[in-house]
Amino acid sequence: MVLENKRYETQKKMQVLEDDIKKAMRKLGFNIVILPKDQNLSDWYAHDYGARYMPEQYVARLAQSKIVTIEHLTPRLRQKVKWPETKWAVILAGISDRAGNPAVHTRRLAVDPVPQGRIVLGHEVHQGLGLTVGDKIRFRGRDFVVHKCRKEVGTEEDMTVWVNLREAQELLDRRGWINEILAFECRSAWANLPKVRAEITRILPDTQVVEKSSDVLAKVHAYVKVEDEAKTAIEREREHMARMRTTWMRFASVLGPLVTVISVVWVALLAAGNVRRRQIEIGILRTLGFRSRQILYMFLSRAAVMGVAGGLMGFLVGVSLANNCLAPIGEGSERWTFPFSLFGLAVLVAVVVAVAASWIPAMRAARLDPAITLREE
Repeated sequence: MVLENKRYETQKKMQVLEDDIKKAMRKLGFNIVILPKDQNLSDWYAHDYGARYMPEQYVARLAQSKIVTIEHLTPRLRQKVKWPETKWAVILAGISDRAGNPAVHTRRLAVDPVPQGRIVLGHEVHQGLGLTVGDKIRFRGRDFVVHKCRKEVGTEEDMTVWVNLREAQELLDRRGWINEILAFECRSAWANLPKVRAEITRILPDTQVVEKSSDVLAKVHAYVKVEDEAKTAIEREREHMARMRTTWMRFASVLGPLVTVISVVWVALLAAGNVRRRQIEIGILRTLGFRSRQILYMFLSRAAVMGVAGGLMGFLVGVSLANNCLAPIGEGSERWTFPFSLFGLAVLVAVVVAVAASWIPAMRAARLDPAITLREE
């Protein structure tokens, strides 16, 4: 019972924490970036885009491998380019309009697809050019319609323009190539970057993995730590309960035979006292024609009734002790009870013990001489 209460309280706390993390993760979006192995990370961090490329088919290879540590694989191609029509330098980002790894595609994240022929503008771009949704613009010799104007975020995204991946590859003359794969860590791999990195590089040895740090990830690490501590506490409690159960079992293995012996002696003494108190009744019954066998049956039947009552009470007490002291330890375990098929056996054993303990006093009662008994009284 103690373990069940502790597990229930822990599960309630973990559910609250997990809901909070899931809400935060939805805001975070992609938190894993897969880059070419020869990409210099200092350059990538400095410019926030890579100068090395990898085949787009890497996404399909990851999806077909049924990878379990990440989901929502989305290829992206980013590069800083000149916008001849405006003489501006902007970051061009081509993003796919669909996510890979559909086997675990269970959450809607910030894929934010851009249809072909459309363009999404960062805050500084659309503010500086005075553009709004629906306006037509020309970008690097190709006509686009403004699909969305993003809000200010205070990062390089304010100077970024997004188009469909296919069009970005054509504009940059990189058909079939990308320089990033965006992904989202699965629940089983939260805060376990080495596990994610090992699985990805096993499938794509020519890549490297970067985790985007944020307050959300700090929450994830804290959540995982609390969860691990809670699991450890439950495991300690389980081991303690297992030791208690072993102690109870050993105690029961000693107490059972001892109680049986005491019960036999007690029933025998009660039967002997009953015979002694009823000597006059026995003498009268014998003078009325009752035979020794009938007297014997009378006392043994009384002992059998006591055995039935004792067996029933013992069965109920045993079930109660088993439920509260000897319950199995484990996840989702049910309370332990005697099989009802043992009910008859328990009653039968009790009857046999009661009859056996009463046998000698009952034999003595059956052999009493009525003349001597009545004269003595």
